[in-house]
Amino acid sequence: MKIEALYHEPTYTLTYVVWDEETRDAVIIDPVLDYDPLGSQTSVDALKELDAFIAKQELGVRAILETHAHADHLSGSQYLKRKYDAPLVIGEKITVVQETFKTIFDLPDEVPIDGSQFDELVADGETVTFGSIPVEVIATPGHTPACVTYKIDDALFTGDALFMDDYGTGRCDFPKGSATDLYQSIQKLYALPDETRVFVGHDYQPGGREVQWETTIGKSKANNPQLKGDTPETEFVTMREARDATLKAPRLLFQSVQVNVDAGRLPGESGTGIRYLKLPLNLFGPSDEVGQIKT
Repeated sequence: MKIEALYHEPTYTLTYVVWDEETRDAVIIDPVLDYDPLGSQTSVDALKELDAFIAKQELGVRAILETHAHADHLSGSQYLKRKYDAPLVIGEKITVVQETFKTIFDLPDEVPIDGSQFDELVADGETVTFGSIPVEVIATPGHTPACVTYKIDDALFTGDALFMDDYGTGRCDFPKGSATDLYQSIQKLYALPDETRVFVGHDYQPGGREVQWETTIGKSKANNPQLKGDTPETEFVTMREARDATLKAPRLLFQSVQVNVDAGRLPGESGTGIRYLKLPLNLFGPSDEVGQIKT
């Protein structure tokens, strides 16, 4: 299998194209729809770059895989689904995330919470084949309840569960996230052979280094500053919860989640022909009518 990483600098996101050199069958993992929050404007610049790569390599896109409902970028999956007529795949626990955030965003009744916006919901331990590419599903909840890692050949695509071995792990303070669950999830990954390759969902370039996206299970177990192979669960959970308590919400949290739980679909047009996102006000600190935080 061949792997190409495309880095989306505004959101620190890695999108991957994985393909079979013989058949040219390909899957795309975690595509990004560009979004400018100041003008509240979307564009498909990153997706056009992805298109150009697919055309150059003469690939046939057989599936679009989401590791989870992202909280830091809008998914470009609907653009790709329409262009390549490829199924959209996510972990089966997306229903838990949909139910949680439908209430938070007061989403309309026509937004289902049974996962039916996606073409295929996959379960832990399942192997699904797209064209000539077998994909093993490993449930890795913690960052969100629906997070999955995809294993293709000797490569893991870990989304926001496990980052580069000099950075750490995903945060666990989103609704129904769990540091305990994340610890147990990563133990499943650490049980794999040390030479197993790890392709991360984001790279935040600690110390200002160049962007990186590939490490190994062995390097992660030896070097990960937040969770080494011998880190006790209580130590990790204490660290993760304390660190998460200091973190600001992701810059595109509200915009991205309400789109991504609906499989990357933008909200429908209103009677004026304009699409509207919903932004909850003071969700993390409810206020009175003059904007003063309630005590």
